[in-house]
Amino acid sequence: MKIASYIITVIALAIGVFKLSKINFDGPLKGDSFTALITAIAAGCAILIVTALRVSKKIDNLSKKG
Repeated sequence: MKIASYIITVIALAIGVFKLSKINFDGPLKGDSFTALITAIAAGCAILIVTALRVSKKIDNLSKKG
């Protein structure tokens, strides 16, 4: 599970960076730029979710030990 969470984080980070490079900052809510913006936000959300899962697993393991 730990390795899978790191792999998901790296993939989401790569997608987010790629899509951020596709955003036209003169008109970020028009055409393909809007799709890139939504995808970059979704990648950020995926990173946050996986990080929260990783932290909750760590807390669970610590509570089982103590």
